[in-house]
Amino acid sequence: MRTRKFNEDTFTTWDGENLFYRIWPAADPASDQALILLHRGHEHSGRLQGLVDDLDLPQFHCFAWDARGHGKSPGERGAANSFMCLVKDLDAFARHLSITQSIPYENIAVVANSVGSVIASTWVHDYAPPIRAMVMVAPAFDINLYVPFARTGLKLLRTLRSGATVKSYVSPKLLTHDAEQARAYSEDPEITGNICVEVLLGVYEAGDRVVRDAGAIQVPILVQSAGSDKVVKTGAQLKFFDGLSSTRKQFKSYRGYYHALFHELNRAVPISDARAFLVQEFNEKTVGPEQTVQRLFEYTDREYRHLQQSASPMRESIFGIQRFLLGTLGRLSDGIRVGLSTGFDSGQSLDYLYRNRAGGAGALGRLIDRNYLNAVGWVGIRTRGDHLRTALDGAVQRCSAGGRQVRILDVATGCGRYVLDVLEKHRDAPVSAVLRDITPGNLEAGRRLAKERGCLSATFERGDAFKAEELRNTLPRPDIVIVSGLYELFPDNEWVLESLKSIASILSPGGRLIYTCQPWHPELETIARTLTNRNGDPWIMRRRTQAEMDALVELAGLRKREMHIDDLGIFTVSIATPRNIATREAA
Repeated sequence: MRTRKFNEDTFTTWDGENLFYRIWPAADPASDQALILLHRGHEHSGRLQGLVDDLDLPQFHCFAWDARGHGKSPGERGAANSFMCLVKDLDAFARHLSITQSIPYENIAVVANSVGSVIASTWVHDYAPPIRAMVMVAPAFDINLYVPFARTGLKLLRTLRSGATVKSYVSPKLLTHDAEQARAYSEDPEITGNICVEVLLGVYEAGDRVVRDAGAIQVPILVQSAGSDKVVKTGAQLKFFDGLSSTRKQFKSYRGYYHALFHELNRAVPISDARAFLVQEFNEKTVGPEQTVQRLFEYTDREYRHLQQSASPMRESIFGIQRFLLGTLGRLSDGIRVGLSTGFDSGQSLDYLYRNRAGGAGALGRLIDRNYLNAVGWVGIRTRGDHLRTALDGAVQRCSAGGRQVRILDVATGCGRYVLDVLEKHRDAPVSAVLRDITPGNLEAGRRLAKERGCLSATFERGDAFKAEELRNTLPRPDIVIVSGLYELFPDNEWVLESLKSIASILSPGGRLIYTCQPWHPELETIARTLTNRNGDPWIMRRRTQAEMDALVELAGLRKREMHIDDLGIFTVSIATPRNIATREAA
């Protein structure tokens, strides 16, 4: 079999780093079908040459990049600031290829190995790219560390020493029965023997989350499992597969195979299965946004209905104690007191979280408040605020090119702090904002904040984001519309879709929608059982997976172009433009 020739290039990823990648062009340069290949941990894209040849799919462009700290990419060997950095790199790489190579996401499939499979599945879960299919080879959801309490020790090491690395125990003899392949691995100078503790723990944490919430994924998936894997445990692979919402999924286990399935003695079998799956999926119709909304609504609606029911007696007693403490000792905390009086989902409560300054009655009150502010969900809220400012700042810069007047509309602003932050930054530019909210207390607090900052270009007015006629009568047409923290409070997709359609109808040509989503929350039940919303009722949320939210945006005539997410995968901020805007222009 002929060896496919490759070209080399670099792309600028999300944080400005330039990463190396290989391109194996399709036989037909005009082809708009592509495979993105992800190498295993410790390895690099050069190790995928044999796979490209053996797959024998000349109609596809093949792309593979060296993860930061690996192969020809820069960075400390085996290191990254976090596992989510690698997921963001994959998102940046796919966006780069889609724009520069004119390849729609619907014509991209991913083939990923081991840790690469965890990166790819986290990307598909968190970012919901509408790719055609994915092949996951021996996904490393649960790495076999052998040493008792190894994860506990790694967490302690992470706390004690920032940037710590550990040497991998993985030797060639644990990867493959093929002596020639084992020798090639051991003699490869670009194999990285170390892995940083932050990334290793991040693989576990993201893997746990994705396996638990596999129902959020509806992309067609082939999971290939090594029957005698010495590196990862296969139980989590089965649990992940069983939980997938995809109606087109396959699980294949290869008896006697070690972890490196595509470098094993009988690698022709799993490679042939991967090839057949990819060819089949590219002959199938893609799933439309209507089907996506329906299927994923059913998935999270089951969770929502469960939270509406009573907890077991034992769990209810635990939650009852928590509610009692919130209503008694909790009142010493300023933040808890605001939440109890206005609702923990209110604009005033969120504004308190954004300020992030502990306050309360005495030292004990401030201590309780600090613990409250440091709750995982509230940390995610503040990260969402940072991402909102980043997204809005970028949108203002793009829309104001050439000195154009930029008009911002926030349809449910709360107190509008993040918008005022951006207006201050662009104080000398022709930028104005209309900030609407349905709650008078939020508007009054926002006006006070704007007055303190001297933001004369911000106007606060009462408005209901779910009143279609009110939205459609907005004049002049806004260049940027923001919907933050609103849709995740309401379970009804019809309301959300009608609101989105109204927003799409008033956007100026080339305008941008900035919207948020809450695709995951580790404390969803605790919130539902202990906290109250703005109406004084239990705060029960029907979270939307990112794929469901993006599909609603698509049905409204818009398309997501860019997205930000926190490292725990709780909150996202996305930017969408009208579907008829070219991808390159939208970027």
